[in-house]
Amino acid sequence: MLFNSCGEKKENKQSDSVVSKKEANWQPLFNGENLDGWTMKINGYPQDENFGNTFRVEDGILKIRYNQYGPEFKDRFGALFFNEELQNYRLKVEYRFVGETAPGAPEWGYRDSGVQVHTQPPNTVKLNQSFPICLEYNLHGGNGKDERPLGAICGIGMQVEIDGKRSTEFCNPAKKSKTFHGDQWVTIEIDVNDGHYKHYVNGEEILSYSNPIYDSENEFANAFIKNGDSSVTKGYISLQSNSHPIDFRKIELLRY
Repeated sequence: MLFNSCGEKKENKQSDSVVSKKEANWQPLFNGENLDGWTMKINGYPQDENFGNTFRVEDGILKIRYNQYGPEFKDRFGALFFNEELQNYRLKVEYRFVGETAPGAPEWGYRDSGVQVHTQPPNTVKLNQSFPICLEYNLHGGNGKDERPLGAICGIGMQVEIDGKRSTEFCNPAKKSKTFHGDQWVTIEIDVNDGHYKHYVNGEEILSYSNPIYDSENEFANAFIKNGDSSVTKGYISLQSNSHPIDFRKIELLRY
């Protein structure tokens, strides 16, 4: 807030213009036509091999599907990586769950997916590595009757601080419980800013955490600990392929 020499409040036009400029600087990461700018890795397959046409673009929507997998899912988890390493930003994603879980998928795979930040580079993911090392905003969809909240932070090969204390839990639930049933579109945001992270859903903050580190007990994460430094400060954005069909229609980035 600005004040004049008499102590009276005056409009902060400069501040307003800065905010407007930031709002105008949202960068679309998905062009609605193809997967240009993205790299895929599916467990058991080399980088960029799109087994079963898992990742596809149809009708302006980025779709993850399993209808060509045959009778068994066979742990063919995957991820789609945006081709740029990032550090401080705000990510906005619109998604919805659709259809039925792939046959042979784990029980927990029902309407389960994730948007991942500070993900390891796609070319470092091993051939038979189910999930990349990352911080995951866990996406859950309701079954129409039970509470099944989204927004947990799941550290795949990483640990974070919750309320200033290091957590050894694989997933820490959101502070505000939000469940979304059916095939409705949901907007999530992840704010990544100098070691501090916030999760939002439909504009409401539901979780904050800080200071991620690589978990030295995870064989894949251990490779990224250099000279005893386990801190995590940057990485890639990725979308999880986790056995239940999911759509993304908008993926936007605001750089800090």
